[in-house]
Amino acid sequence: MNVLFACPHCSATVRSEAPPQTRPFVCPHCALPVPTLSEPLDQGQLNKCLICPSTDLFVRKDFPQRLGVAIVAVGILASSVAWGFQRPLLTYAILFATALLDVVLYFVVPNALMCYRCGAQYRDVPGIDSHGAFDLETHERHRQHQARLKQAQSAAHLAKANSEL
Repeated sequence: MNVLFACPHCSATVRSEAPPQTRPFVCPHCALPVPTLSEPLDQGQLNKCLICPSTDLFVRKDFPQRLGVAIVAVGILASSVAWGFQRPLLTYAILFATALLDVVLYFVVPNALMCYRCGAQYRDVPGIDSHGAFDLETHERHRQHQARLKQAQSAAHLAKANSEL
């Protein structure tokens, strides 16, 4: 199992093989250990994030979303140019080729497991099909929680700065 995560100490991106036993990851940038949770695997399936204590994980395609949007944008732009030159067959051929590329990528690109809370990405995970797809409500809950934590931290920092004056 391959893990990609942001180090909680230095925020650097770390890619590592998941340890077979519960021992901490070591960040190659700051050399500090990133503690892992005990018992993340339940009957051979990953049910908890190794980096944070979240159990909210979702499945998505292991493909850069910006590249996917760029492919669609180029297809739309090229077909619009062909349509502008009054070439309807070329326009439809470009749109069909773009759709065909999308279908091929859908079946060729493997799935990855992601954590809503910390954004850790897991590849080559056994039992990945037991997890659901992205859920906007769960994502928004975690996003709002992070926003409230940042707001509380900045308020505490501001209160500390005011008390020192």
